[in-house]
Amino acid sequence: MIEIALQPSLSFSLGRWHPAPSRTRWRWGITSALQRLIPLLIALIFILPAAAAEQTMLREKIARLGEAKGFAGVETVVRELAATGDPAVAGLLKALSEGSLYTRKADRAVFIASEAGAGLAIADPLTGAGAGSAAKADLVKIRVNNTLRGVIRDMLGALTLGGEDVGARLAAADALFRSADPDSIPVLDAALAKEADATVKNRMIAARAAAVLSSTLPETEKSAAIKTLTDLGSREALNLLTSFEVGTTGILREQAAAGASSVRNTLIAWDVAQNVWYGISLGSVLLLAAIGLAITFGVMGVINMAHGEMVMIGAYTTFVVQEMVRAVAPDLAEWSLVAALPCAFLAAFAIGVVIERSVIRFLYGRPLETLLATWGVSLILQQAIRTIFGPTNREVANPGWMSGGVELGQLAITWNRLWIVIFALAVFALLLFLTNRTRWGLQMRAVTQNRRMAASMGIRTPWVDAFTFGLGSGIAGIAGVALSQIGNVSPNLGQNYIIDSFMVVVFGGVGNLWGTLLGAFSLGIVNKFLEPYAGAVLGKIIVLVLLILFIQRRPRGLFALKGRTVDA
Repeated sequence: MIEIALQPSLSFSLGRWHPAPSRTRWRWGITSALQRLIPLLIALIFILPAAAAEQTMLREKIARLGEAKGFAGVETVVRELAATGDPAVAGLLKALSEGSLYTRKADRAVFIASEAGAGLAIADPLTGAGAGSAAKADLVKIRVNNTLRGVIRDMLGALTLGGEDVGARLAAADALFRSADPDSIPVLDAALAKEADATVKNRMIAARAAAVLSSTLPETEKSAAIKTLTDLGSREALNLLTSFEVGTTGILREQAAAGASSVRNTLIAWDVAQNVWYGISLGSVLLLAAIGLAITFGVMGVINMAHGEMVMIGAYTTFVVQEMVRAVAPDLAEWSLVAALPCAFLAAFAIGVVIERSVIRFLYGRPLETLLATWGVSLILQQAIRTIFGPTNREVANPGWMSGGVELGQLAITWNRLWIVIFALAVFALLLFLTNRTRWGLQMRAVTQNRRMAASMGIRTPWVDAFTFGLGSGIAGIAGVALSQIGNVSPNLGQNYIIDSFMVVVFGGVGNLWGTLLGAFSLGIVNKFLEPYAGAVLGKIIVLVLLILFIQRRPRGLFALKGRTVDA
């Protein structure tokens, strides 16, 4: 086909003509642009007037604050404003609660006001934009009382339900759950329809159930709320069910009573789990404090009353390292605890070796003299610490990764306690490896079972004693690092654990690491189960009496070492 170009934008061929490709592309661009503009035009025509109408209605409600009579009238307007769900209302309600919301006498207009010289600077209550200034005589404060402040707090929580921050929404749902305000039900229903986070949604459902029990909704709604709170199984749910049971009759009362009974049984089970966790936590502390003593007491038969002071030295070493890191490299302060572990071990290890070489090696075979000598050493160490650091307590800060906690159902677990449990088990595993899988461990066990035979085989028992005593002291030092995270550091820190450490060692079996592990956790759990009924002091006395009775039946503890020296 013959084709003749007449213009840049047209072409002609025999029998027909058609636009050039450039004209086609131009028309396609116009069509595409119109297709994109149509939705925007629809939004401008329909949505913007609707938004403007909502803004007008919102400002009309705000204007009613200036005309409200008494606290009841202000509360009515506050609830209406919160029901709009507009986040812009939050600033206004906060200003009202803080006493910085005013109305102008001339036209009853409402403003947020702040001190500005002799007068007041006023701003738009919705946008916060400045609106000039006014004399104090021209404005009247919209007054609130404590009851109204509580209502405003709840309404602010309801408004936060629509925010983007998950944590803020969860906190708002918690606040509404505690308030159990029936007026929050519409707000909760609207928020539930949009909520995507499962945790927040479950909390909103619980808050709605609490509000339903205080409302005038039908029995079917209240029955469903009772089931929701029963499934929740918390102490707050138990309080709500108990209060509702007292104030109602009929089938709802029976359902509330059954739900409260079920929650009580659930809480009893959680309390048992919580006490077990507290016992494990205490047991890990006792394990750290006693495991070094188990080595020195088992290998050398030395009753080391200065063992608690090794714990104290480790805690003070942690304090010194923390202060040095803060002074030299503040950005690394979060990891000062990690740096303190080897420092505390080495400091306590060195002091332990010095004590063994200078005092204890002259007293082997004389346990009473060893007890008195190490008690004197403990007093010297305590006074030295008082002289250097003073008698007041020192605080070792928790790093961020050891702060806070987590809740598993009704079981509360703090991160610092959890890390101490993990750390104690890691130290136990490392020590078990050293004693069972290394040459030093073999020599130590040989000396434990028969010192004379080990010496005749060429083992240098004095150096084994020194190294063992130093190792036990070093482990006590790193126990002090852990204990600095759950209490203040003081010169008397070690005295709080020395008796418990001896109880653990004697109960588990002298020189037996597995016995020390089992003894520490057993005594910790028993203590925590006795404390709620007998108190902390009487609970320890009961444990001590039970331990004495046990030792009378098994003098060597749970796991006794076997050897010629021991059996002799």
